[in-house]
Amino acid sequence: MPLSAALLATGAVLMTSLAPGAWAADQKDETPHVVQAGDTLEGLSQSYFGTPRLWHQLQARNKVKDPRQLQPGSVVWIPVGLLPAESAQVEFVHGDVKVHGAEQGATTNTSAAANPPVAAGTMLAEGTRLQVGPEGFVTVRLADGSVVKVSAQSDVQLRQLRRRGRAGSVQSVVEIQRGSVESSVAPSTDASRRFEVRTPRAVTSVRGTRFGVALSESGDTTAAVLQGAVAVQSRAADNPARHTAAATVLQPGQGLAVQADGTVGSPRSLLPAPDLTSLPAAVHDLGLLALNVPGQAGANAYQAIVARDAELTQVLRSGTFANGQLRWKGLDDGQYFISVRAIDAAGIAGLPATQPLTVKTQPVPPLYQKPAPDGVVSNAGGQLLCTQVAGVRWYRIQVATQADFNAPVLDENRLDNCTLSVAQLPVGRYFWRAASVRELPGGGVDQGPFAAPQPFKLVQQPPALSAQALQADDGGTTVSLRWPGQAGQRYRLQLATEMRFEKPMLDTLLDEPQWAASDLTAGTYFLRVQVLDPSGLQGDFSPPRSIRVGTGFSTGWGLPVSDSSGEPVRRP
Repeated sequence: MPLSAALLATGAVLMTSLAPGAWAADQKDETPHVVQAGDTLEGLSQSYFGTPRLWHQLQARNKVKDPRQLQPGSVVWIPVGLLPAESAQVEFVHGDVKVHGAEQGATTNTSAAANPPVAAGTMLAEGTRLQVGPEGFVTVRLADGSVVKVSAQSDVQLRQLRRRGRAGSVQSVVEIQRGSVESSVAPSTDASRRFEVRTPRAVTSVRGTRFGVALSESGDTTAAVLQGAVAVQSRAADNPARHTAAATVLQPGQGLAVQADGTVGSPRSLLPAPDLTSLPAAVHDLGLLALNVPGQAGANAYQAIVARDAELTQVLRSGTFANGQLRWKGLDDGQYFISVRAIDAAGIAGLPATQPLTVKTQPVPPLYQKPAPDGVVSNAGGQLLCTQVAGVRWYRIQVATQADFNAPVLDENRLDNCTLSVAQLPVGRYFWRAASVRELPGGGVDQGPFAAPQPFKLVQQPPALSAQALQADDGGTTVSLRWPGQAGQRYRLQLATEMRFEKPMLDTLLDEPQWAASDLTAGTYFLRVQVLDPSGLQGDFSPPRSIRVGTGFSTGWGLPVSDSSGEPVRRP
């Protein structure tokens, strides 16, 4: 069907269903049939119900005297409940999603028996109510192939799942009581096909399109069209005059808002897709997925989702953010897609920008131990030292003169211990970074992300002092650790003598990404760190790192005393 014809058909279907005096009937899920020459109640029963034997119910409903003599142009109301029933199927579900059967209605019963688990493949009957929690998402495929994606914090009912006749067009109505849905409606040239999304104050009728409908907490309804066309009309119960108003047809790239009192706004262009070019192709933060989208003119907020697939039917993270700082709990390593839309002052979501996103956090990088940022390393046996990571085989350490590491001056990728000598380098300013490397079955390797680059200075070793100038102190018992962090974050550090942390000897909160101790007795310790983000999200604890504390000799400048082989001299 040409687009112009589709728009006319869409508007005609909706305006007929809401003709004068028809509002109460529409609330009972009836659909109008405009009588054509030659129509009979028996023929209409066959066309709509798949059997001619229900003609007498049409006669009783419409008070028709002669079932074979219908007046062309008159309206015969067809009870939708008599159409053959269809069902829908869950394609994807994530998080807290509750299903209430049609017979339960608005029940609040949350027992396992009343609300069986929802999984991919679950069949949903007409009247099923879907309640999606704050971190939930569900995708439902209807009988005609249309896809309905129900977002987090939504309450949606599959109000109508019927088919006209035994093999006719599908008649579908989705009712939103809270939240939002995105729909991809299968194209059709059948003018009798019906797909509607309703809220308490608006009806959106479509044919072959991608669009979204959202119901705000204040009762406003917004609609935004990405492909095809939709017709929107008020359902204002407090103003019957609006029931006869013509439907407002939205073109692709347009949206509108229907106020809580039923007032229909004018169509407006959707905000352009946000610029995502500054987002990283891969993220490496463990426990927290943090992305910053540049501000956009006209945007009051940003709506963002992260999905497994490019079609965005398998959503794992979603949210609306007052600014472009997107924050979620971290995801497992893998390939994802992020989609962001700007929301305008009327609450209408704009055009989406979507791009791939890689999450790579495992194996976690080691923590820097020595030197401190911008710390000094001697060119006589000086080393870079980081913590050991449980479950990894090797470590990779790079050293470069620039923080971008485009031309590393050292690159060792099979270090058995997280330490590297830099004595062979000329004195100067450098950057270093470290990564953990796992050994895979069959001999392959899996390198995790690098820790953030850290600067240090390589300096000339002072002249050797006489034996009389050497003195012993407890410098070998001092532990100093640092790790990458972001502004505003806090950190919880635990220290224990065993890897399970059942009885930590230290459990403390830190304002900076660093920790030091100078009173530990010699031995092996384990530590782990948890990120506490300003958004309120808490990351998971990092895998345990082990540190070895010993007692050694040092010079008056705090440098270790080494023997002829370069090993530190230890106290007996």
